[in-house]
Amino acid sequence: MNNNKKNTHQELLNIITKVIDNGSVSRQDKIELSKKIYSLSNIEFNINSPKQLSTVLFDNLDIKEIKKRSTSVDVLKILSKDYQIAKELLEYRHLSKLKNTYLDAIPNHVNSKTMRVHTSFNQTIASTGRLSSTKPNLQNIPIRTDIGREIRKGFIPDDNNSYILSADYSQVELRVMAHFSKEDELVNSFKNDIDIHTRTASTVFKVTESNVDFNKRRMAKVVNFSIMYGAGPYRLSQELDISMKEAKEIIDTYFETYPKIKSFIDDTLLSAFKLGYVETLFGRRRYAKGLKSSNKNTIKAEERACINMPIQGTAAELIKIAMINLSNKLIKLKLKSKMILQIHDELLFEVPKEEIEIIKSLVTKEMENAMDLIVPLKVDCDYGKNWLEAH
Repeated sequence: MNNNKKNTHQELLNIITKVIDNGSVSRQDKIELSKKIYSLSNIEFNINSPKQLSTVLFDNLDIKEIKKRSTSVDVLKILSKDYQIAKELLEYRHLSKLKNTYLDAIPNHVNSKTMRVHTSFNQTIASTGRLSSTKPNLQNIPIRTDIGREIRKGFIPDDNNSYILSADYSQVELRVMAHFSKEDELVNSFKNDIDIHTRTASTVFKVTESNVDFNKRRMAKVVNFSIMYGAGPYRLSQELDISMKEAKEIIDTYFETYPKIKSFIDDTLLSAFKLGYVETLFGRRRYAKGLKSSNKNTIKAEERACINMPIQGTAAELIKIAMINLSNKLIKLKLKSKMILQIHDELLFEVPKEEIEIIKSLVTKEMENAMDLIVPLKVDCDYGKNWLEAH
């Protein structure tokens, strides 16, 4: 067995074990978090039991229920604004999920012959056509938390003379939205390489682009993506922590700024109701039986899915085309580089040092030209000695 492969395997496990077992974002392990939760609740109980947790929160602590005694992450996020115990529970669940999903699972998926982790991709599970990853799931390793970033350090090349290269589509779903809606403001922004979130913040909050601060841009980014997922005033108010009235005003202003996006959404829903389905640019269909339900919540959920599916589904088709083209190119050019992972809008490659510039150029060109849209596609590409450095 190759000693380098042994070392690669051990380094991965050492890094994951260290970050999960020895600390969280606040350097607290699960035992310390448990003690803090028990202290805040004045009782010891099984934190992993939804039934016991709901009793503690809604009976013992007399916290007002959000969704029929639900203790879901969404509910805890709302409660965390007012209750410290909800914050600790979210941290506990985050830590538990990472431990269960990665520390406990990944060692069981290291191939005994290659000493590497080989995920399995499913093509027929997600209705949008996106690939999903299992055994283990490598598409959901978080990047926004310290632990998630540390875990990514554990994913390294097979040898010391290679790099991990990441190629990520920039704002691809918004670009697909621009193609479908033909919204002039959106199209012009992408054609002129103008930051779309800054432009949206400027128009929605009625300030000059030079006066758009970090917070306004962040809010505009949430608005841009929320609209694509069919979010209404309630959902947006929760995302931005603002009132329903403010959220409605933002949505109204957004559609005044981008009227063709509103028309696209309305036309999509009308077509879905008439035809019974929505479809992607290449014809993948999602049937929409829920639109004719007698349950209002079912209808609303179906509407959100119908709005998003043509966009997300087309983005899924885009990267699949890019993957096929790149696979053929790698073979044709007899390159040693390997395409090793797909994470929705991102592709990862293992690249020998001498092929870095060739692969950067090739991957960028193929991904940006995989589909002909009315706006240009843009790819951010970087590399490093591990997955974190590459991203």
